[in-house]
Amino acid sequence: MKQHFTRWLPAIAQTAVVQTAVAKAASARTAIATSPNRRTALTLAGVACLGGLAFGPTAVAAPLTGGPHAGARAAIDLATGKEPGTDTVKPAQTTGSDKVPTKADRPSREKLMPHGVEGAQSRIPLDNAQLDNAKAIVKAAKETGVGERGAVIGVATSLQESKLYNLGHLGDYNDHDSEGLFQQRPSSGWGTPEEVTNPDYASKAFFNALKNVGDWHDLPLTAAAQTVQVSAFPYAYAQWEEQAADIVQQVW
Repeated sequence: MKQHFTRWLPAIAQTAVVQTAVAKAASARTAIATSPNRRTALTLAGVACLGGLAFGPTAVAAPLTGGPHAGARAAIDLATGKEPGTDTVKPAQTTGSDKVPTKADRPSREKLMPHGVEGAQSRIPLDNAQLDNAKAIVKAAKETGVGERGAVIGVATSLQESKLYNLGHLGDYNDHDSEGLFQQRPSSGWGTPEEVTNPDYASKAFFNALKNVGDWHDLPLTAAAQTVQVSAFPYAYAQWEEQAADIVQQVW
């Protein structure tokens, strides 16, 4: 039986502004779809409009178009528990920038962000489900050998594509057949729906594709991510680099 998604997401003030904008993008009703491997895929109507459109693992970069439309931004706000026009972090949540205990094996900022950041940065509060998914991405980065920098690219990509939620199929509002943390498309060869909504599988599929990008270590984050994802918004990944670095440093 489908359950309401508020057990996973923060409480949201249902203002008239939010209700109007979200109604144009999608229904506010959501459900949790559990895959056979017992990993949970969160279904949120409208969040597929985030901007990332993951085609096949061997695709090439697409030209820039523009940013998410107003309805999509409202759906993002709804998903992340942020009221429109605010950047307030809700109590008992983290943005990945909390003070990190000193540890010899923590990656340095130079390794995490060797090129600095490109443009204005965005930041969202994270709940436990998002942090667990970030940990799965970092674990896969270690196991596939892409290291700290690869982990930052992976987390930033998922922040843009799904806000670090493991999204199931969104029905009429789905972005083609994109699903999971990276919004990968089964029809483009990324795997079955069950596979792309498995955080470990999806992360490793992303990193294995990243390793096929020539000189990916030396590319700006948004260029490396875009070559894998082929998004309609290729420069959108850059805005998440700083938060992704904070998250990776925190959970490494």
